[in-house]
Amino acid sequence: MFGNHWNINFLLFLGGIWAMQGCTKKPEVQAFEEYRTWQSYLGDPTRSHFSSLDQINQENVKNLEVAWTYHAGDMSPENQSQIQCNPIIVDTLLYATNPKLKLFALHAGNGREVWTFIPDSLEEAGMGVNRGVTYWEEGEDKRILFSAGSYLYALDARSGKRIPGFGKNGKVDLREGLGRDPEKLSVVATTPGAVYQNLLIQGSRVLESPGAAPGHVRAYDIKTGKLVWTFHTIPQPGEFGYDTWPSDAHAYIGGANSWAGISLDEEAGIAYVPTGSAAFDFYGGNRPGQNLFANCLLALDAATGKRLWHFQAVHHDIWDRDLPCPPNLVTVTHEGKEIPAVAQVTKAGLLFLFNRLTGDTLFPIEERSFPASTLEGEQAWPTQPIPTLPPPFARQKLTTDALNDMFPEAKAFVKEFSVEDSEDPYQSLPEQLAQVKSEGQFIPPSEQGNVMFPGFDGGAEWGGAAVDPSTGMLYVNASEMPWIFRMRKLEEEGVETLASLGKNLYQQQCARCHQADLKGQSGVYPPLLNLQQTKSEAEVVQILNQGKGAMPPFAHLEEEEKEALVAYLLNTKEKNRQVSTKASKAEVPYAVSSFGRFLDENGYPAVKPPWGTLSAIDLNQGEIAWQVPLGEFEELTAQGFPVTGTENYGGPIVTAGGLIFIGATQDEKFRAFNKHTGEILWETALPAGGYATPSTYEIKGKQYVVIACGGGKMDTKSGDAYVAFALPEAE
Repeated sequence: MFGNHWNINFLLFLGGIWAMQGCTKKPEVQAFEEYRTWQSYLGDPTRSHFSSLDQINQENVKNLEVAWTYHAGDMSPENQSQIQCNPIIVDTLLYATNPKLKLFALHAGNGREVWTFIPDSLEEAGMGVNRGVTYWEEGEDKRILFSAGSYLYALDARSGKRIPGFGKNGKVDLREGLGRDPEKLSVVATTPGAVYQNLLIQGSRVLESPGAAPGHVRAYDIKTGKLVWTFHTIPQPGEFGYDTWPSDAHAYIGGANSWAGISLDEEAGIAYVPTGSAAFDFYGGNRPGQNLFANCLLALDAATGKRLWHFQAVHHDIWDRDLPCPPNLVTVTHEGKEIPAVAQVTKAGLLFLFNRLTGDTLFPIEERSFPASTLEGEQAWPTQPIPTLPPPFARQKLTTDALNDMFPEAKAFVKEFSVEDSEDPYQSLPEQLAQVKSEGQFIPPSEQGNVMFPGFDGGAEWGGAAVDPSTGMLYVNASEMPWIFRMRKLEEEGVETLASLGKNLYQQQCARCHQADLKGQSGVYPPLLNLQQTKSEAEVVQILNQGKGAMPPFAHLEEEEKEALVAYLLNTKEKNRQVSTKASKAEVPYAVSSFGRFLDENGYPAVKPPWGTLSAIDLNQGEIAWQVPLGEFEELTAQGFPVTGTENYGGPIVTAGGLIFIGATQDEKFRAFNKHTGEILWETALPAGGYATPSTYEIKGKQYVVIACGGGKMDTKSGDAYVAFALPEAE
């Protein structure tokens, strides 16, 4: 019933059970003392997600129980808040953030609050998500570095008080130092930076629409907050890569930012920086060329920011295929030699593996040809790099025979997707698929519409992968959800009134999240239909200026452009007023018309299961050792269907106790898997979805595993809890 891919998964699972520990190529050892703490984001500077703690193991994990629960507060009553934070633990204190980015310190052994810190302007506007904080010490000077809104803060780790000598009043404005008017930029940092000696190497999140800030990578002096070096991800005149853009691109193109996080080889002094696409995500006619250093894995000298080597995973990205997570640094055995390697997983379900010192590929990568664009002015790059090994860990193409046949009479719809050219948006799955292009990866966006599979949220996502340094095995969770998106050419005539200008601006700046028909995306982006019933003009302008929740500020818009958006959204009396400003359609003449998941009428993905997976990839051999479904729809299991897996957000951790811990799933459960076979050894229901990467640590000889339960994704309820698990005292 579930197709060849489902059968392959089952065989891989059986093979994993048969092989047990034989699936690894290097003997497992219990050294790795450096992995006993969780003082850094994702465990350590190499972002291994690994712990050498083994008190909790395959035999006793079934006995885990709740050790403590901390309610952080500030969750959204409308179920639109999240927590994506991976806590760090230093000595006996745990540091993390709540749904509104309030920072707190807890006693890690009992969850008792020690101190809290409220960022500036928190009450006026929520500031999106935060995935963790950074710790630094020098003697008795112990600091937490933490981002909220446009600011990077330095706090005393013991008291939570600001460090007065850091920047201005303990904070640095991330909008400054980018070569453009900071008041016109939207720049935040959702993922903590990497510490190298007295430097914090920091990436940023910027807008993905026209007018975005540049995503340059910067290093700050941790003691003073002063900017030490900048790497221009959009090269300036005289810099390497400048000729891969139009000559003046550095002055107006944005994006190419490292929002996903940074890994560090402390011994070699190299920072590994993954970058995202240039803005606008889905049209690059105004930025012809390969577009270095967008969509790159960069190896930078951590002390100076000098480029040592780079690899571009997507040339001239027009699919929003950001590198979504920090790469994993690990030593692998390749052709009989131990190689210091760096592994990067992608949204497309691909894995690239390099010698991290030289940038040499460990397995061949082919430049394969792809079609030209049909959009006016667009020059899609003719080839894209595809690794030959390991094989993809997610399916690469949605075909008719791969459509979901669990309910043969089910019709299709695309959630939050306006099927404007069809009288019946609820068509059969094959009929719906036939209307759009579904030819696999890297097919240029079109007005006809395209299937993106794996979808815009992966494949792999920001949760990233875990690696076991004792075996060279990598563990990665992935979603297999198809999405459909369609491009629309902006109006060429009639941009003469506030409302018509506002409509064009809305299509450029807002439609991707709130949809072309203003219906929003359930549980993530609210609908804007009939907005005049709930918001005043002043309130809408304030949100445009300051941002709110997951929405960043749109400071780059001119005052008349903001008035135009207000006129369009609120249908104001001024909507027919003549305007002097024109929408930038000459620069970016297209916008996203439709954007959403491809589902059946029951709300299940239009593709056959599995819809979420957990894979073990042997980096030594370039092979998938096993792959199993991740997550469950209990109502389908009760009907006799095999476990399907679900979409998932947040990553795994792996331990010397032989376990993989992961939340992430839509069923709001937390699970432990046998790392050798993929067998589920323990699972428990969480108070809300654990859409974050867990942490594990030891206090007074006792091992704990903690996860943020913020929910709020995939139409699940929001939460505010951090829950820690441990073995009963008798064990």
